[in-house]
Amino acid sequence: MTRKFREWTPDQNHLFPPSPRDWLPQNHLVYFLLDVCEQIDVSPIVDDYDSEKGGQPPFYLRMMLVLLLYAYSVGVFSSRKIMRRCETDVAFRVIVGDDIPDFRRIAEFRRRHLQHMQLLSVEVLSLCREAGLLKVGRLALDGTKIKANASRHKAMSYDRMTSEEERLQQEIDELLKQAQATDDADDAEHGIDLRGDELPEALNRRETRLQKIREAKDALEEQARQKAAEYAARLEAEGRTPRNDPDEAKPKPKDQQNFTDPESKVMKTSNKGFDQCGNVQAVANEDQIIVSADVTDQANDSRQVEPMVEQTLENLDAVGVEENIGAFTTDAGYFSEDNVPSLEENDRIDATYIATGRLKHHEQVPDAPQGRPPKDLTTKEKMAR
Repeated sequence: MTRKFREWTPDQNHLFPPSPRDWLPQNHLVYFLLDVCEQIDVSPIVDDYDSEKGGQPPFYLRMMLVLLLYAYSVGVFSSRKIMRRCETDVAFRVIVGDDIPDFRRIAEFRRRHLQHMQLLSVEVLSLCREAGLLKVGRLALDGTKIKANASRHKAMSYDRMTSEEERLQQEIDELLKQAQATDDADDAEHGIDLRGDELPEALNRRETRLQKIREAKDALEEQARQKAAEYAARLEAEGRTPRNDPDEAKPKPKDQQNFTDPESKVMKTSNKGFDQCGNVQAVANEDQIIVSADVTDQANDSRQVEPMVEQTLENLDAVGVEENIGAFTTDAGYFSEDNVPSLEENDRIDATYIATGRLKHHEQVPDAPQGRPPKDLTTKEKMAR
């Protein structure tokens, strides 16, 4: 007896038009974003279009906003890929309907309204507060390395930039001499009216690369001066005098700059060794509501504690949350002798918990010591206790 299968009729016509709401389960992320964006104030984006006259009307603003939020939530960042998903993906099609925006319009919307979209995060926190989700009894800070859209092989160290700049300049000088000699020979052979002033193609490539190297060198030198100035300011605040003039600071020979994405740095990742990355930081509560977030080019997490706490408090103030943070927790990557006192002295944080180290595999947590703590404990020993 042959096995009976279900009937398959992909060409079957619908008697009534199908509703897009039937294509996805009701608890899908798309419907959540559609509901949230209906409550968000988009007047700053609307005002940006008031001065425009004529031309095609823009796409509906909330639709574009939901489209970008959902695409980024599911890891689709390319404007071209977003447009293709609008053609083939049910969830994307529920958002845009039959009017699919071109990838250029998607990219232009993001560039034009990036500043306004960043401000919408405070609006989202306000909604979370009204829904009772913005609890600050316990907040946690953590970070992760996100791979940049750039190869680490496109980075160059400062000392190599210096030697490469000299080599390219010598090649360009030689090519200029060659070009002039070629022009003189052509003039002698064909006469001065014949066009022969084009530079060799190789010259353009070398000049372009030389310009990039010089720009990267300038950026590294400016970063070195800024770091030296910040260090000098800390010393002066402590009553000490800096030894060197910050304006004379120079990059270290192994300091690198990436030509594709200068804002990223080579960082150690958890499973792939080293890669070109950005260090993403986020503070969230027990309901997994992100209260603050940022991306930095510094691989060291311990330097991110103070700026992330400052941003967190600013966001809470912006949405009217006045109560103190009950407990602020981080892992061992954020521990330093300065971070612990700065958090404990913050009037808006009731308690601070920073891990002082990592346990080895199968290592048991030691029993907590009993009794009054000794007076000579270090900051690390106090936090561990």
